[in-house]
Amino acid sequence: MSTTHSPPIVRFRGVSKAYGTFVAIRDLDLDIARGEFLTFLGPSGSGKTTTLMLLTGFEMASGGAIELDGQRIEARPAHKRDIGVVFQNYALFPHMSAAENIAFPLKVRGMGRAQVEEEVKRALAMMHLADKGDRKPGQLSGGQQQRVALARAIVFKPRLIVLDEPLGALDKNLREQMQDELKALHRQIGITMVFVTHDQSEALTLSDRVAVFKQGRIEQLDTPERLYRLPATAFVAGFIGENNLVSGKVEHIGDGDISVRVGAGGLLHAKPAGGLRHGDAAVVAIRPEHISLLRAGSPDGMPARVVQTTYLGDSYRVDVNADGIGVLKVKVSGSATVEIPEAGALIGIRVAEKSCRALPADSSK
Repeated sequence: MSTTHSPPIVRFRGVSKAYGTFVAIRDLDLDIARGEFLTFLGPSGSGKTTTLMLLTGFEMASGGAIELDGQRIEARPAHKRDIGVVFQNYALFPHMSAAENIAFPLKVRGMGRAQVEEEVKRALAMMHLADKGDRKPGQLSGGQQQRVALARAIVFKPRLIVLDEPLGALDKNLREQMQDELKALHRQIGITMVFVTHDQSEALTLSDRVAVFKQGRIEQLDTPERLYRLPATAFVAGFIGENNLVSGKVEHIGDGDISVRVGAGGLLHAKPAGGLRHGDAAVVAIRPEHISLLRAGSPDGMPARVVQTTYLGDSYRVDVNADGIGVLKVKVSGSATVEIPEAGALIGIRVAEKSCRALPADSSK
């Protein structure tokens, strides 16, 4: 991402979108930094794709302003916004070769034949498709078609590129390969990229920042690391990665920490996310990797009984029923030397309380 303090390349100010009585986007304010890789993340119906469609011009806003490089664009048609778009289904012309697909936006803009050929050649080489230019989409693999779609989106040097779940149709290994290629491409050309996905792992892997959407609003906009380590709401804590969300009431507020009475009377200590007062309903978020397994009767642990153990390859997931708290998920590395207990075993657990997060309960709704 660009480290300069230049004005944002995109600005949303009070943007809304309604379909009849249904409001899909509500008073959205958002700045997109020049050169950054920003991901819109959220469950189905959260507003992420609608926001992308408003940016590209495939949907028109019901209210508010959208700026691109300081110019209002919310009323401009899509083809006059100077934005490259990559769709999940690639949207390639099946009767055209890869080279002809990439050349299409240049020809539409009236570029001369010799320059078109040079730009297409350069784009094919950048996408490792130098020997595939004469092939039709049906003769290319899914990953190759995706590269053609990317080349077509960048060949006319747009101000930014938006990508609408472009890896959704690929298998797991190819997805991961294309994630690496997207990151490398972003570093190479330095263009602003706005990416939409419902895949949290994809968002954390690719992004400089992630905007987590919920019910037409951005719930939290932050770096991947801060979203994971410091969720601002219980919704974000539950959506980003695996988390144990334990409900309770605030019993004590100290200097930088908070005590929450949970479950059947257990007490958990955590770092507060702000806005909590004594007696408030709260949710304590505990990452499974922040719980350690101990021997039964360990003096620094709390008693628990193993419900089930699941082998996941690189790790084990151990579900335990902790006294006074309830069922918690525990993550143990597959290479750990600790003995993995069987279902029904009595053990102890220790929660890394400095890594727990106390959040307002109503933020999870």
